[in-house]
Amino acid sequence: MQKQAIFQSKLLPYALVAPQLAIVLIFFYWPAVQAVIQSYLLQDAFGLSTSFVWFENYLELFKDPAYFTAIVRTFVFSFAIAISSLSFALLLAVMADKPLRGSTLYRTLLIWPYAVAPPVVGVLWVFMLHPSLGVLSRYLRTLGVDWNPLLDGDQAALLIILAAAWKQISYNFLFFLAGLQSIPKSVIEAAAIDGARPMRRFWTVIFPLLSPTIFFLLVVNIVYAFFDTFGIIDTMTRGGPGKATETLVYKVYTDGLLGGNLGSSAAQSVILMVIVIMLTAIQFRFVERKVTY
Repeated sequence: MQKQAIFQSKLLPYALVAPQLAIVLIFFYWPAVQAVIQSYLLQDAFGLSTSFVWFENYLELFKDPAYFTAIVRTFVFSFAIAISSLSFALLLAVMADKPLRGSTLYRTLLIWPYAVAPPVVGVLWVFMLHPSLGVLSRYLRTLGVDWNPLLDGDQAALLIILAAAWKQISYNFLFFLAGLQSIPKSVIEAAAIDGARPMRRFWTVIFPLLSPTIFFLLVVNIVYAFFDTFGIIDTMTRGGPGKATETLVYKVYTDGLLGGNLGSSAAQSVILMVIVIMLTAIQFRFVERKVTY
């Protein structure tokens, strides 16, 4: 017999769900609605005068070449962060899944970085790779590398990608390790008996069975790269040098809070939300077909 939850009162299930629904409505849906409304308004920085301008904020954005540059830069950052963090996390998970002495300690240490807040991650990487104070910068100079992310936009972009990917590796590692441990050992042993070498066993047996985990993490990592890298960028480069690290989410902040253009900032946030929704829908529509459940 399958057990069924029985509530004495019909209102009790709704009362249990109500706090979570209230949090979602207040902190997610209500700000989203406010952003959509604000995107149709032209308002000064102090909120003293407001006028309804329909789609003028959106049209001004689409006429701005710098905005399209920020879109391309955001896509490059997002895919670079997602691919690098997923690849390295999978490598670490495969190594940690082996029966090694002290493997529990290794796994715990690999999970710790996820507890570090994004601004703290930015501070840590700035101290390591600061052109004059960084510990790693000294080794780069001894190798003949002219490292100065304060002036070189490409180096600053690389620094952001490294810091953001390092922050997300622990999260990906945790899911990859759980996915590896859920694969039946009998399947891997059968492939070994058939003569498949370790690399062939990984690509033909283990990797396809990990595809649901990979698909989930791909969606999560792209959303993370689009939104949660704000703290890292703000701490490390503030969008510089020369806006070389200004992504869409940071441009929303600079145009709205620093520039005082609230209508344009709201329109950018709406477009950013639409882009993420479209990317997620595309992944579910096309990428999920290759997932083996």
